[in-house]
Amino acid sequence: MPPRVRKLVLTTHVTTSVGWLGAVIAYLALDVTAVISQELQLTRSMYLAMEVTVNYAIVPLALVSVLIGIINALGTTWGLFRHYWVLVKLVLTLAATTVLLIETSVVSRLAEAAASAADPRELSGTLGHSIGGLVVLLLALILSVYKPRGLTRHGWRKQQKQRGNQRAAFES
Repeated sequence: MPPRVRKLVLTTHVTTSVGWLGAVIAYLALDVTAVISQELQLTRSMYLAMEVTVNYAIVPLALVSVLIGIINALGTTWGLFRHYWVLVKLVLTLAATTVLLIETSVVSRLAEAAASAADPRELSGTLGHSIGGLVVLLLALILSVYKPRGLTRHGWRKQQKQRGNQRAAFES
């Protein structure tokens, strides 16, 4: 990728990834409040806000973050399958996105139940998934910052081929 495009893609990836993390933290605050609150109206409003947060913030940010992350990896020297940390980060974000998309229907059902005449204080919440999602996103963030060493077999072969091409060019 040309430097300007690479920087634009990287900026978009960081923005959507951090936005996803922030939206999950906001959702977690709503989820905790919904589970521990004894106030009927507050609990009801938390479940409704959780649905809005998931549908209009978390899901779009997650999808764009995954897509832009793949584009970023393919367009840089890191590659998508060359380094273990990139591969692990990809697997983590794909797993988190898959669970998120499955859980979206659960959040919608909880919001529907909370909006009905039923007492929303008896609803189960999604606290386990909220905490799990936050942990997975934090792990992906840590991998992005620390970038542990380690090439995959594919990355090692690419590196050896590149070194061989450089030697051949130098010798000729």
